[in-house]
Amino acid sequence: MRIAIAGAGYVGLSLGVLLSQKNEVVMVDPDPQKAAALADGHSPVRDEWIQQYLDESENGKRQLNLRASMDACAYGEADLVIIAVPTNYDMHADSFDTHIVESVVAEATERNPRALIVIKSTVPVGYTKELRQRIGARILFSPEFLRESKALYDNLYPSRIIVGCEDDLRGEAQLFADMLMDAALNEPEVLLMSSAEAEAAKLFANTYLAMRVAFFNELDTYAGAKGLNAKPIIRGVSLDPRIGDFYNNPSFGYGGYCLPKDTMQLCADFGDIPQALIQAVVESNSVRMDFIADRIIQRKPEKIGVYRLTMKSRSDNFRSSAVQGVIKRITAQAIPVILYEPMLEDGSTYLDCAVVNDLDAFKKESSIILANRLDAGNLSDVEEKVYSRDLFGRD
Repeated sequence: MRIAIAGAGYVGLSLGVLLSQKNEVVMVDPDPQKAAALADGHSPVRDEWIQQYLDESENGKRQLNLRASMDACAYGEADLVIIAVPTNYDMHADSFDTHIVESVVAEATERNPRALIVIKSTVPVGYTKELRQRIGARILFSPEFLRESKALYDNLYPSRIIVGCEDDLRGEAQLFADMLMDAALNEPEVLLMSSAEAEAAKLFANTYLAMRVAFFNELDTYAGAKGLNAKPIIRGVSLDPRIGDFYNNPSFGYGGYCLPKDTMQLCADFGDIPQALIQAVVESNSVRMDFIADRIIQRKPEKIGVYRLTMKSRSDNFRSSAVQGVIKRITAQAIPVILYEPMLEDGSTYLDCAVVNDLDAFKKESSIILANRLDAGNLSDVEEKVYSRDLFGRD
C-alpha cells in the first residue's frame, strides 16, 4: 500500500518506520532539517529503536521503503494518509488547536478524494465525526499510546490497538487495524469503536496517567511538609498489587507533549457534566510546582542552577516540562537562575535565564542545583548542592 504520513515527529516517524517494512511510505514534513536527516539515514527525533531500524536499512540488514518529502503531492498518490501533526492546547479557545490537522485533511482530500485518512493526532471528543460530516472525507481516528524515546518499540509491542470509525467505515477500520497487527511483534487486543469513543479513550488514558503522577507527587509533598521520608511510604503503598510499583517516582510535576494538554482538553470536554477529579488533576500540577518553588525560595539561594530542562532522561523534549513552571515561579522573585541544557546554545538565554553548558562552571556558579531527574555521573561531586525529588533514579 502507498502511505503518506503527515508529520515526522515521534508518532509519525515511528509509524513510518513500522509500516515501511511492508508498504511504500512517504514522510511529509515542511521541516527541511528533518527531510535532510532522514535522507542521510538519521532519525530527527531521539529514539534508539528508530535509529537502529534506519541503520539496519542503510547496511542492508532490513528493508524499509521509506523516504521523506516536503511536497504535499505525496497525498495525491497515496492509498492511505496518516495525520500525525501537533495539536497544541489553545488556552484562549480552551481547546486543542486543530488547524494543522484540518489543513492536511483539506489538502489530502483535494488531491485525492478517495484516500483513506487516519488521524493519529490527539483531538477533542467528537472532532473526527464533525470533521468528516463537514468535509465529506473517509476519516478514521486511531489514538497512539507511545512513550517518548520508545515510540517505535511501543508500536512494535502495542498495549492495544484502537481504531474509531462510524459504521460505514468499519471495513476500512479493520483494514488499518490489521496493518498495525501485521507489523506488531506481539498480539495485542484490537478494539473497534466509534470515533468519539476512541477520542475519549485516548484522553481518559492520559488523564489517568497524569492523575497517578499527581497522586505520588502529592504524597511526596505531604511527606516533605511533615518531615517524613517519602521513599518507604511510596514503597509501602506500591507493593499492593492493586496499585503496582510503577509511575510512582516523584517529580516536579507531569509534563511533555501529551499529559498537560490532554488533561486540559478532557476537562474542557466535560463542559457542564458534573466532575471534580479531572479538574483536580489539572490543578494539582500547578500546586506541585508552587510547592517545589517555595521550598527552594525559602533557602534564599544566591543563584540557582537548573540541570536539564528535559522532562525525563534519554529525551530531547522539554516542551511543557514541569521544571519550566518552577523556573518561572523562582525568577518572579528576582532570584538569578542559570541553565545547563546541551539542547540549547551555550551563552544563549531561555526563559530569561543564561545557558551555561560548561558543566564545571555551571556547578561552581550554582548555590543550589535543581534536577528533575538525577544524573549521578554528572552531579555526584556536588551532591550536597542538588535538590531533586527523583527518589528511585528512574522516570
